[in-house]
Amino acid sequence: MATAGKEKGQIFIVIKVADGFAFLCDGKRLKISRPKKKSLKHVKLVQTEGLCEEEIEQNERTNALLRKFLSKKRSDACQKTM
Repeated sequence: MATAGKEKGQIFIVIKVADGFAFLCDGKRLKISRPKKKSLKHVKLVQTEGLCEEEIEQNERTNALLRKFLSKKRSDACQKTM
């Protein structure tokens, strides 16, 4: 989850961590081919389970897979707050 910037409060998938930065995707605006580079101090870890690397690499519809996964996580988060 982003804690600062215009993405604040939004949930993303971290596809890579390097040199103090996390690379974030959501499958819609931030596609797997062009992830958002965000400082680790502006990212909060919400959940450690997710998609495995093999699923992402083998699937030709990767962005659709990311959108579906995030949609499910967002709906789960909404149900927990109610």
